[in-house]
Amino acid sequence: MFTGIVEKAASVVSAEEAKGGLLLKVDLGPVAEGVRGGDSICVAGACLTVISLEESIAGFDLSPETLEKTRFREIAADGVVNVERALRVGDRLGGHFVSGHVDGLGKVLNLEVQEEFSVHTYQAPPELFSCLVPKGSVTVEGVSLTIAELHKGGVFTVALIPETLERTTLSRLSVGDGIHLEGDLLAKFVQRVMECREENQTQE
Repeated sequence: MFTGIVEKAASVVSAEEAKGGLLLKVDLGPVAEGVRGGDSICVAGACLTVISLEESIAGFDLSPETLEKTRFREIAADGVVNVERALRVGDRLGGHFVSGHVDGLGKVLNLEVQEEFSVHTYQAPPELFSCLVPKGSVTVEGVSLTIAELHKGGVFTVALIPETLERTTLSRLSVGDGIHLEGDLLAKFVQRVMECREENQTQE
C-alpha cells in the first residue's frame, strides 16, 4: 500500500527484454535507503517488486501482464519515473490509499500554465469513469491528486502546485502523452458493492 506522495523522480537506467517480459532498472538514489530484495516500490504508479539492488540501482521484473496494461515499454533508458516506498504502519497518510495497481491508461489532453502553477486536463478510459468523482482522489503516474473538475466522458482536470511540479514527472508531460491512472480505492469498493446489490436483485 502506498500514499501517492512521491519521494523522488528517479532515473531509468535501462529497460531490457528478458524472460518474455522486461527487466527495468531504476536509480532510486536516497530512496534506496532501507530497501531490500522483495520489497514493493511504486514505480510510475505501478507496484513492482525489487529483484535486485546494486547500491542505489534497483531491478524489477515486469511480466507480460504488467506490460499489457502499462506504458513501461515506452519508457526509454533515459526516462524518469516517480517512485515511492511502501507505506509503513504508523506513517502519516499525506495523500490517499494507493494500491499501485494501474486501472487503465489515460491521455493528456491539455496543459495550462498559470505562472508557477499548472492545470492539467486528462482523459480517463471508460473503465475508470465510475471511479472518478469531483473533488475525489485519483492517482496519476503514482501521484495522489484531487480532481478539480469532472466532465462527461471521463475528462477531468487537476490543479498542480509548484511542489508537485518540481518533485514529480508531471511537469515533463506533453499533450498526447499516455499516463498511468488508478481510481480511488474507496470508490472502487462502493462500485463493487453496488454491482453485487444489482446482481442479487436480478437473481431474485
